[in-house]
Amino acid sequence: MDSEPPAANEPAAIQERIDLGRIRWVGPLALTTARTVLLLVVQAVVALGFLVRGHPSPWRAQAPWWSVYATVVDIACLVLLRRQARREGIGLADLLGVDRSHLGREVLWGLAYLLVLFPVVQAGTVFASWIVYGTPQADFARLAPGLLVARRLPPWAVGYSLSVFWLLWSPTEELTYQAYCAARLRALTGRTWLTLALVGFWWALQHSVLPLILEWRLCVFRFLQFLPLVMLMQILYLRTRRLPRMIVMHWPMDLLAARLTLAP
Repeated sequence: MDSEPPAANEPAAIQERIDLGRIRWVGPLALTTARTVLLLVVQAVVALGFLVRGHPSPWRAQAPWWSVYATVVDIACLVLLRRQARREGIGLADLLGVDRSHLGREVLWGLAYLLVLFPVVQAGTVFASWIVYGTPQADFARLAPGLLVARRLPPWAVGYSLSVFWLLWSPTEELTYQAYCAARLRALTGRTWLTLALVGFWWALQHSVLPLILEWRLCVFRFLQFLPLVMLMQILYLRTRRLPRMIVMHWPMDLLAARLTLAP
C-alpha cells in the first residue's frame, strides 16, 4: 500500500493554509497562466533578436529554438513558485515531495504511467487531426516545415535540447500545473471538474504556443492533441498527490519530443 503523501501538499494541510489566509486565488490562477504568457514573451524577445540581425522572417526564425529558450521560462516559473511557496511557509522541496526511501517505487509507478499515457498521446493526435484536418495524420512537414519537425539547430543547441531542456522542463511543468496549481485550485474550488477545466485549458494551451506558429488551425490541433493527456495526468496526480512518479513518466515524453522534432 502507498504511504501517506507529503504533508505540505496533503489536502488537509493545503486547506489549513487557505483558512489561515496564506493561500489566495491570485497565486494559483496566476501560475496557471504564467507558462503560456512567459513563452509568448520569450519568443517575442528571441524574434526581436532575429529582427535586429536583419532576418526577413524573425518570428519563424525563432520557432525551431523552443527547446533552448524554454529553459528561461522554467527558471522564471521556479522563481515564482519559490516566492509563492515561501508565502505559504513551505519550500519548493515540499512541493516536490521526494521521499528517498520510496524512490525506486516511484520510478516503477512512473514507468507504468508512461505505458498507460503514451497511447493517450497517440489517440489525442489522431482525434485532433480528424477534427481539424479531416485526416488521422496531419502532415507537419508540409504545414510547418522546419518548425514542428525537422528543426535544424547548431550542434551545441542539439546537445542542449537532448540534455538540459527535458531534465528541467518536465519537473518544472509538473511542479507548476500539478503540485502547485491543481492541488490548490482543487481546495479553493471544492470541485475536481472545475480544477481539471482550469488547469487543463492552460496546460494544453501552453503546448499550442510552444512554439507559436501563426496558423489558427495548427494551434487548435495542438490544443486538442494535448487536452486529453493533461486531463488524465491531473486525475492521476490529484488521486495520489505524488509528484516524483509524474516526473519520471514525463521525462521520456519530453526527451522523445525534442529528439523526434530535430532534423536527422
